[in-house]
Amino acid sequence: MSQNDIDVLDLRLLRLFDAIHATSSITKAADALDLSQPTVSIGLGKLRRHFGDPLFVRTPDGMLATPLADGLIVAVRDALQALRQVSEWRNAFDAGTSSRSFVIAMTDASHITLLPELLSAAWEIAPSIRLDVTRIDDRLSAALQSGDVDLALGLIPSLENGFYQQKLFEQDWICLARQGHPQLTQGLSLRTYQAAAHIGIIYGTGQLLLEKALASHGIDRRIVLRLPGFLGLSSILADSDLIATLPRHIGTTLARLGGLAVHECPFAIDGFFVKQHWHARYHRDPANQWLRSLCARVFTRQAERK
Repeated sequence: MSQNDIDVLDLRLLRLFDAIHATSSITKAADALDLSQPTVSIGLGKLRRHFGDPLFVRTPDGMLATPLADGLIVAVRDALQALRQVSEWRNAFDAGTSSRSFVIAMTDASHITLLPELLSAAWEIAPSIRLDVTRIDDRLSAALQSGDVDLALGLIPSLENGFYQQKLFEQDWICLARQGHPQLTQGLSLRTYQAAAHIGIIYGTGQLLLEKALASHGIDRRIVLRLPGFLGLSSILADSDLIATLPRHIGTTLARLGGLAVHECPFAIDGFFVKQHWHARYHRDPANQWLRSLCARVFTRQAERK
């Protein structure tokens, strides 16, 4: 069978075949399809030539199907249904009924500052979805491209190029210490900052910006404790005379949770934007769009309250 023979079986001929089989009449099939009887007859002729079979035979009871036509009708109707489904397809996402799992990459600071409110807002709208949180690492770019990760939140310079991004809120820097810290009764000056003992955060968001600022101001902090992240930081500060320098969002959250004092940083440190990042493959995906919209709404509102 040549390619031209296959091409004659277009949608119109399949619909014509179905209508004749359903009505057992050329006239009724023409009415159902809003076609003329000659047009239906011409189409039937094409079908007969293609299959090498009469397909429908005129009898006193109408145009009755041959065994071949009866054998074809299920496949023809399945094909028409499939075409209707494709034509009617809408790439939609219903948050209220979806049980989809989303994977979000974020820092451990975001576990404290962003995740609780995101969970609350997401489950209020979409009670059956699941959120999986993963860390930011050197595989993140590939994971976003493959769809293994839906969204990445934070300061992530490696995703500045080739990815969509949206600013959520801006961060500056503050210092935390316990209430009643003996060296800070008059506030935190540059002199008292340099004289104090400090906690250093190794992998915190924006730590390179902090180190750059310290170097440019010629400040050599006396670090007596280094932590890989923010876990346990508020408890350590509350029970010691140490000082921590960290972004405002995580800092004010820890201060509220641990009853700590917040001090403005006594020297300038470059601020930064916390952003959400996603891959171009999923830019128009409705589920990804919904998640991004939720994050933008929740985190913009949350940052305004800080």
